[in-house]
Amino acid sequence: MTAETSAAFASQTGAQAVVLTPADHRNPGTRLSPDMFEGHQTNRSAAERRTDSLTKRRSIKKEWQAAWLVNAIRCMDLTTLAGDDTPERVRRLCAKARRPLAPHILEGLALAADQVTTGAVCVYPTMVAPAVHALDGSGIPVASVATGFPAGLMPLSLRLEEIRYAVGEGADEIDIVITREHVLNGNWSALYDEIARMREVCGRAHLKTILATGELRTYRNVYAASMVAMQAGADFIKTSTGKEGVNATLPVSLVMAHAIRDYLDATGHRVGFKPAGGIKTAKDAMNWQVLMKEELGREWLSPTLLRLGASSLLGDLERQLEHYVTGRYADTTRHALA
Repeated sequence: MTAETSAAFASQTGAQAVVLTPADHRNPGTRLSPDMFEGHQTNRSAAERRTDSLTKRRSIKKEWQAAWLVNAIRCMDLTTLAGDDTPERVRRLCAKARRPLAPHILEGLALAADQVTTGAVCVYPTMVAPAVHALDGSGIPVASVATGFPAGLMPLSLRLEEIRYAVGEGADEIDIVITREHVLNGNWSALYDEIARMREVCGRAHLKTILATGELRTYRNVYAASMVAMQAGADFIKTSTGKEGVNATLPVSLVMAHAIRDYLDATGHRVGFKPAGGIKTAKDAMNWQVLMKEELGREWLSPTLLRLGASSLLGDLERQLEHYVTGRYADTTRHALA
């Protein structure tokens, strides 16, 4: 980065002052403790007012904005979850993950090519091996969805076997989906046992638990499901599969952030957060980072504790950064789309 952008990055995100290793954020879980979430009150209108005020009152411009956009790339799970995915498509995605910004943009930001990569690449289990091969030596983790993604309506034994397969293929992270019925029926012990089994089968791979919040009906359910997932050992809690009618929203993310904060206060364990689904613009990326910084602190602006699940976001981030460097907006067809 330029000196100005580098200073802005350090000041705004605190990234240079926070160093977390993967072991620091591995959540060991706890016993199931319903007293930590039963009776917890959530206020939908208050959550909506809070997130609306956060996004309107903060104006981040120029080198400050460029620094936050670069950080968004570093926290991105660059994703392809299409029915027509092929090894060749995955290889192209991984090449973009290694070099997410065009050379002239990197030069304008005074960044070396190896200073900016995405946080991870996320694929289906059968595409893990091509991704691992394509990312060899890059240090970029490979994440795999599993457990009957996106609905999760498969016998538990088959869902566990899918995790074993993905880990065996080399996945570093597993994005699992929960049984929504357990939440809707308030069957917290079944939900806890299910996630705990999945965490055990993951072994060394980090567990990201998708709550599918758009199908949980109430904010109280979102808070309770978040807390149960963390008690069962989730390393990240994630809003959505990206396949629901309603995916990541800022008010729901606020509820989940409060659950992460309450769990940290009660146990001392940090848990990461991943919004996913519908995050397409640089403004979206800015809004979720602002939410994390305001509600959880600067540590949650690191890929160790924040991931942005996205397939098309990178194109807009690159376009906005080119505008910062050159003063001109490129046509959307100019940059290679992820």
